[in-house]
Amino acid sequence: MQDSPPAEHAATHGTQARRIRKVAVCGAGVMGAQIAAHCVNAGVPVILFDLAAKEGDRNAIVKQALARLNKLTPAPLGAPELAERITPANYDDDLARLGECDLVIEAIAERLDWKSDLYQKIAPAVRADAILASNTSGLSIGALARALPQAMRARFCGVHFFNPPRYMKLVELIPTADTAPALLDELETFLVSALGKGVVRARDTPNFIGNRIGVFGMLSVFAQAEKFGLTYELADQLTGARLGRAKSGTFRTGDVVGLDTLAHVVQTMWDQLPDDPFHAAYALPPVVRALVAKGALGQKSGAGFYRKDGKAILRLDPATGNYVPADAAIDEGVARLLANPDVPARLAALRASSHPQAQFVWAVLRDSFHYSAVHLADIADTARLVDEAMTWGFGHARGPFEVWQAGGWHQVAQWVADDIALGKALSPVPLPGWATDGPVWEAQGVQTAMGSWNPRDGKFEPRSNLPVYQRQVGVPLLVGELQTRDDTIVFEDDAVRCWTLPAPHPRDVLILSFKSKMHTLGRDVVRGVMRAVDVAERSYAALVIGQLSEPFSAGANLKEMLPVFAAGGAAAIEPVEREIQAMTLRLRYAQVPVVAALAGLALGGGCELAVHCARRVAHFETYIGLVEAGIGLVPGGGGLAYCARRAAELRAHAAPEVPLLAFIKRFALAVASAQVSRSALEARHIGYLRESDPIVMNRYELLYVAVREAQAMARAGWRAPLLSLFPVAGRDGIATLKAQLFNMKAGGYISEYDFAVGEKVAEALCGGDVDPGSMVSEDWMLAREREAFLTLLAQPKTQERITGTLKTGKPVRN
Repeated sequence: MQDSPPAEHAATHGTQARRIRKVAVCGAGVMGAQIAAHCVNAGVPVILFDLAAKEGDRNAIVKQALARLNKLTPAPLGAPELAERITPANYDDDLARLGECDLVIEAIAERLDWKSDLYQKIAPAVRADAILASNTSGLSIGALARALPQAMRARFCGVHFFNPPRYMKLVELIPTADTAPALLDELETFLVSALGKGVVRARDTPNFIGNRIGVFGMLSVFAQAEKFGLTYELADQLTGARLGRAKSGTFRTGDVVGLDTLAHVVQTMWDQLPDDPFHAAYALPPVVRALVAKGALGQKSGAGFYRKDGKAILRLDPATGNYVPADAAIDEGVARLLANPDVPARLAALRASSHPQAQFVWAVLRDSFHYSAVHLADIADTARLVDEAMTWGFGHARGPFEVWQAGGWHQVAQWVADDIALGKALSPVPLPGWATDGPVWEAQGVQTAMGSWNPRDGKFEPRSNLPVYQRQVGVPLLVGELQTRDDTIVFEDDAVRCWTLPAPHPRDVLILSFKSKMHTLGRDVVRGVMRAVDVAERSYAALVIGQLSEPFSAGANLKEMLPVFAAGGAAAIEPVEREIQAMTLRLRYAQVPVVAALAGLALGGGCELAVHCARRVAHFETYIGLVEAGIGLVPGGGGLAYCARRAAELRAHAAPEVPLLAFIKRFALAVASAQVSRSALEARHIGYLRESDPIVMNRYELLYVAVREAQAMARAGWRAPLLSLFPVAGRDGIATLKAQLFNMKAGGYISEYDFAVGEKVAEALCGGDVDPGSMVSEDWMLAREREAFLTLLAQPKTQERITGTLKTGKPVRN
């Protein structure tokens, strides 16, 4: 396609005004403390309440909870120091401080009586216009509301964060009959945009949507594994990644969640759903009951369905109560069936197979289709909400209705009906009429271009039109939804796509996306970047480099580079290195602002590309680093030149007594250890992001913000930096860094070859054998970088590392 100029810029959508500026969390237990942590991750100040300590520091309970945050894995906080931004408080002394907060989240233990007692205590202190929400996994929100004064009930709802709150996308929002619709819209907007969550609105039924469908699915696995004689590890292999679900499978997921927690949720279903046609399936399995009784609660107690013995993983033998090696492997033929990308053929083959493992998988899928259809009208407005709850809350690649529709709605419905008639299902209840007749049958599914099926209203309902969703770009659509593209492609080839967003988004900002696997930087991608800059300078106001799916970029394409090296050695790689360096400099000195939109991994060359852009907009979960030392190399695309120049810039704004080497050391340690940031905030601390680089919490707002950031920079008169010299640490800096490396080697922290690689990092980063404080150019630094890169590439141990990493996907230590 020909390069085309931008259309006239149109007005852009905003989002709802947000009045939630400060949050109180009541309850400093595991969930309450982590909800507070994620709020401060997002820059929202939090007051965390709990009981007053009986002696000593009155806020000791909360302070102990905050101290535990930095010991948890995965880390609830984006940076350890964020714990200091959570204000500890107690109900006896600080209740009046609730009046400072726009949102109060109660997150104490799952006891209706305890929560009700707390509401009576805090209600007088909650501001008259504030939102009060209960974080509960399944208690009745209506019953909780009855403990509140009538005047507060319009401002009360349920909000169920999934654990761990930082990483799990799903939040369920549960209104009561009295909850004000505007409050729900406001809270949903806050959860989606400020905290980066995926919100589903659930009906006030036991365990809502996610746990209702997800825990039934686990009970189905328990029942069918026993029926078909499968061990726990076999069932987990069959219901894990091969089935498009969380890699932990089912029994191991139970261990991770906690078998006591699982038992509580199952008991809630048993107690509160006596008339459910699947009630018999809600009986807590005897093995779970026995494990909980003896304190074997899973991962938190050291044993459950599985137990770790040194490096060995053992699984429970329910017949003897002993732990035995978890070494059973699934049948190769069944594995091939599960690997078939043709969903209708895969389901047909599983159902037709006589192998018990295949029969087990079909039974588990059939149960999920059957149960979800029977209960859809009870628990959710639309089928979309069930599918989203399972993908966002339980790690499924596709929800139950998506899998059913992808497999062929008519055929799967007939198979399910046949199994029900034959008594193979977990309940004799038939599929609901809407699933086998009428609009869904005619449309061959619940997700269509018109929207998602709402069984109560008997119509297909479109997605939410809340303004916050107009900020989202690249949201994956469900199976059956209309897949349209109304953006404008400016040019496209096998390596890259250059495009613009449709109106009302800015049309004068060009976007470049990569098409390579893991968005690696091969020569064609590098040339695509250069072309995009040329087009942007000629016809557009700005350029954004970003992907519709993660990662941003896993770095240079090593598989492409190795044949070139094999054919011509290091000399053949030098032109490739020069081309990558030319690309990063082209970005830095482009005559339009270039913004990198970062999400997921930005490693090696991906990091080098990003740091040379005029600005970066990063999703909070961005993991960025110069990782070349892990494969025996140094950064070769301008990464070390950037670090040296950035260290000089930081030194120029520091106190006179702070030496340049203090800033060099930070980068040297990060590069030599191949450090990858654990959040965008940590990337700021390392120096790969700047304070001026925005961080967004919702992955799908990334391009929206990046495009507007780029446009604002252009309209504000942005100009490319001028070529300039900067000071380097020189030979003294090299000597100091080598001494530190020697100590690390002597202490056994790094290997002999790690030391050799670290030496090259030090030499290139400090500008080579020059006097301390020498003023050098970028060309000088880039030459040092190339020299170090090519020298190491010629070393057999580096080649071993590269080859080993490509084969195994893991770093090789030699």
